[in-house]
Amino acid sequence: MKQYILETERLLIRPFQLGDEDGVLEFSSTPQVVEYTGDIVRSSLEEAKDLIENVWLKDYATFGYGRFAVIYKPDDKLIGFCGFKFISEVGMTDLGYRFLPEYWGKGIATESSIKMLEFGFSVLKLSKVFGTVYPQNPASSVVLRKLGFTLKGLKPYPGEDHRDMEWYYLTKEEYDANKE
Repeated sequence: MKQYILETERLLIRPFQLGDEDGVLEFSSTPQVVEYTGDIVRSSLEEAKDLIENVWLKDYATFGYGRFAVIYKPDDKLIGFCGFKFISEVGMTDLGYRFLPEYWGKGIATESSIKMLEFGFSVLKLSKVFGTVYPQNPASSVVLRKLGFTLKGLKPYPGEDHRDMEWYYLTKEEYDANKE
């Protein structure tokens, strides 16, 4: 995968790499961060390295994209991720984000997602993106609606638990219309 680096005023958004294990462990071992994700709490550097190598780097090699590391420039700190994941069970690309709790409520999910959607629709040439949110996490629903996503229904996420999630969708045409 080409080494894309995206940037906003406060954020540096880049592919994960080996060496990011400490930052990945910090956010992926925080129960509040994974509470509404269907993911597991990771507790070791080995698990963080496995996530980088066998999920994100593998996605980059297979699909040409994946979740990207988000670095908060004022602190020069890896604070979470934002990016895409191709979900073969539904044949579409998911937008996801996850951040350390001390960075919640600062507009980082929206800011990083705006940049990622711009990258996805213009560089990756995606035609449609979806996002899912547990109903118990209304702040994340607000982010998706702010980005122009439309709620289309409730159903479980493939391969995860059987709790219903809100499914939001955004097409390239809707994205382009929202920019005008």
